[in-house]
Amino acid sequence: MEVTLDSPTQQRVDQWLSGNYDADSKEAIQHLIDSGNIAELTDSFYRDLEFGTGGLRGVLGVGSNRMNRYTVGAATQGLSNYINAAFPGEDISVAIAHDSRRMSPEFARLVADIFSANGIKVYLFSSLRPTPELSFAIRQLGCQSGIVVTASHNPPEYNGYKVYWNDGGQVVAPHDKGIIAEVNKITSVDAIKFEGVPEKIHLIDEEIDAPYVERVKSNAVNPDVIQRQANLNIVYTPIHGTGITLVPRVLDALGFNNVHIVEEQATPDGNFPTVKSPNPEERAAMQLALDLANKLNADLIMATDPDADRVGAGARNHHGEFELLNGNQMASLIIYYLLNAWKDAGKLTGKEFVAKTIVTTDLIDKMCARYGVNCYNTLTGFKYIAEVIRELEGKEQFIGGGEESYGYLIGDFVRDKDAIASCAIIAELTAYAKDQGKSLFDMLMAMYQENGFYYEALVSLTKKGREGADAIQQMMAGFRANPPKSIAGSAVVRVDDYKALTRLDPQSGQTSTIEAGKMGIESSNVLQFFTEDGTKVSARPSGTEPKIKFYVSVVEPLESKDAFDDTYAQLKAKVQRVIDELQLT
Repeated sequence: MEVTLDSPTQQRVDQWLSGNYDADSKEAIQHLIDSGNIAELTDSFYRDLEFGTGGLRGVLGVGSNRMNRYTVGAATQGLSNYINAAFPGEDISVAIAHDSRRMSPEFARLVADIFSANGIKVYLFSSLRPTPELSFAIRQLGCQSGIVVTASHNPPEYNGYKVYWNDGGQVVAPHDKGIIAEVNKITSVDAIKFEGVPEKIHLIDEEIDAPYVERVKSNAVNPDVIQRQANLNIVYTPIHGTGITLVPRVLDALGFNNVHIVEEQATPDGNFPTVKSPNPEERAAMQLALDLANKLNADLIMATDPDADRVGAGARNHHGEFELLNGNQMASLIIYYLLNAWKDAGKLTGKEFVAKTIVTTDLIDKMCARYGVNCYNTLTGFKYIAEVIRELEGKEQFIGGGEESYGYLIGDFVRDKDAIASCAIIAELTAYAKDQGKSLFDMLMAMYQENGFYYEALVSLTKKGREGADAIQQMMAGFRANPPKSIAGSAVVRVDDYKALTRLDPQSGQTSTIEAGKMGIESSNVLQFFTEDGTKVSARPSGTEPKIKFYVSVVEPLESKDAFDDTYAQLKAKVQRVIDELQLT
């Protein structure tokens, strides 16, 4: 069957068929041509897989727009070139970890080979490890850079890798753009140095595991409470990912002796056979944990995603039913607990800070203000929080931080979201509540009574392929051209456009500038609308998935615990009104 492709796509196909690519890849391409699968052929070759500011992510398969030996190889060769240029004359080393996904071990070894072929010393974890431990390893070993092979919580057909710099945080400006420029220079497969140098590759495991576990233990603020509540009934699932390597070990090291692992999801498996998507943000991914928790009458449920940088949690509500807490609620609870603990310990001196993203609940800002603690807001992405920590090192002390997408960090020995340390602190604050005869949910309601009941919802629209990308661009263009004048009956009083780095007051028409170069802030395709009554709506196309995300936040006072259900219903109804008005479908 004759297949007609546009000229750039056809050129990429021809390059792969005639170039120095393996026979299996060429056979797979020919099969797509012979079967007339123009849609798959086009999507596989219509562009080069983008090396974004955080690294790579894409569907596994053959082609220039897929994750495979050659796209990973080109990215790593470009990165090697950049690292060698950035640290001239130094003894350069990198650390590499991988998750449980399909091809993750193979890609990790491939990356190690290419680094070593470029004269770079490699520390390669001998088996799968969580993303936060990779960040820790970079700092512990004094590496200049690092890679973790993962696609986080994406569906099974995806893989990718994230790039880290010498502070243990994901790369930010100017290195991100510099790396991209070097990667884009790799236009031929022949430029990739595939032949590894074995003596430059060093396997690591326990020499990093043990000190990491000790540092996580050091985060505990009430170890005496853990001793008293050692029998806290915990259900944990790694959802077939890397969390199994360290979460049970850390909980045991802290003294929790009643931890039950969801056995059906305990074995690492990149096919994630028990879930549609290994994302703890989705209730379906936590169903087996919920079932076990109900069976065992557990106090707490925790679930980590495949690379164990995100954690979902659930606790019994005031009706005795398990309720899964969203990322805004858990981030707020962690900061609420830490602020109180630091205050009780007399550790608040006015030089402490919390960091979060602009789409994460403003409840955290409000609590920090009450305690005299600075709260820095960054663009979405934990690399920006890491940047703030680096900039303030030696000036202010980091307490903790987080983002609404279930990622939190306690302490600064890791510079990325850390589900291992988060599981530890969530278990501790649940034990603290139980020690006072309360539940985690009681603590949540008390926090709302003190600070206001903030309720957030996420609307995530998936729009795949080239048409989907165009549709997302049109939605953002529409909001920029015609921003709403009111939302859910309240006037819009501020519009922040992070692409143009402008702030508009619709009432006066005055425009001011959002400071570029400020910690964690740069030009980004994000819009935010703020209303008179405290409602906030943020619109952001995802940088790693074919999605556009809308974050809706509303707030009302919570007069008493008895008023929780009614207030909750009012807030949910208001969020739905916002969604309907703005046609977020």
